[in-house]
Amino acid sequence: MNLLNSFSFELPTRIEYGVGVAQKLTAALRDLNAVNVLIVTDKGIEASGLLSEVTDRLAQDRMKYEVFSDVESNPKDYNVLEGTQLAKQLQADCLVAIGGGSPIDCAKAIAVLATHAGNLREFENEDKVTGDVLPLIAMPTTAGTGSEVTFSSVITDTQQKFKFSIHHTKIAPRIALLDPEMTVTMPPALTAATGMDALTHAIEGFTAKGSEPLADAVALYAIELIAAHLKTVVFDGRNLEARAGMLLGSVLAGISFSHSDVAAVHCIAEALGGKYDAAHGVCNAVVLPAVMEYNMEYCSDKYARIAAALGIICKPAREGARQAVEAVKKLAGEVNIPDFRSLGVKMEDVDELAYNSSINGSNGSNPRPMSKDDYLTLINSMMS
Repeated sequence: MNLLNSFSFELPTRIEYGVGVAQKLTAALRDLNAVNVLIVTDKGIEASGLLSEVTDRLAQDRMKYEVFSDVESNPKDYNVLEGTQLAKQLQADCLVAIGGGSPIDCAKAIAVLATHAGNLREFENEDKVTGDVLPLIAMPTTAGTGSEVTFSSVITDTQQKFKFSIHHTKIAPRIALLDPEMTVTMPPALTAATGMDALTHAIEGFTAKGSEPLADAVALYAIELIAAHLKTVVFDGRNLEARAGMLLGSVLAGISFSHSDVAAVHCIAEALGGKYDAAHGVCNAVVLPAVMEYNMEYCSDKYARIAAALGIICKPAREGARQAVEAVKKLAGEVNIPDFRSLGVKMEDVDELAYNSSINGSNGSNPRPMSKDDYLTLINSMMS
């Protein structure tokens, strides 16, 4: 690391963390002078009882709200359009997203379309958001995406079967209420997938070409926390301390990759999600070890530091890097992450998946240069 290199670090989100902070929602809304609130969530949160816990408190506090609960996994463009229509109809002046990355990302896109003219794809990639957006409060119920602090919204174009990103600091939530109690209802498989998603964010954020010292520091601590707590929460979901550790690890990983980028793991995972509507966390978890092996020659020193964060001390650096990859493989197996073939990838789709991976906006951040042929090699190796 060259200490003379310049960088910029911005965190537009106020983070409230701790057991019971979900009860601060009314105060947070009043801080934002909210009058007409639209809650963005999904059917799973509605069925779990978490939504009613929040809305009951809002009703007691005489806050005016409506609920949009039709967000799907890998939020779709039509989810955003439906939510935007409701936000405009209600003249919403604030959004509250309750759930994992899907409701939060959907709410970010609604915040843009409710305040800007244009088609959703017109805001793709960086700096296309020109004005203020609806303020957003995020209440994550998973420890995985880190979307409660990130500057991106990933949406599926259902016609093209392609995931695209809207990226701007303006779309980051104004306030994130991180309450470990809101994550205890996650079932084991979802806990494992979202936890490996968070680990992927930390590892890619740390090794991306655009990484910077402050982002690196939080990434390494995120890796430590996730390595220490993931197995516990998968097999003992009511362990509140472990849930808290995972939630903190997730938000730190989100801070990290927001200030660097993700890389080839996400390029492949988003191609898979766009094509097959496969769960994002599972895709990342399945692809991560293979990409780490492929990248090893280009970032062995950083992989050795990852090994140390995972509790493994090895010299020389190359051996530490190898041990880091093996440790990630072992962790994925211990929390029952399936293999690549379980995603149902068809051989006739591999060329399209490789192409879509190569044109992903994060491809240039991978430590190893990646062409379409590189992605073909990687995907074929995982299918064998």
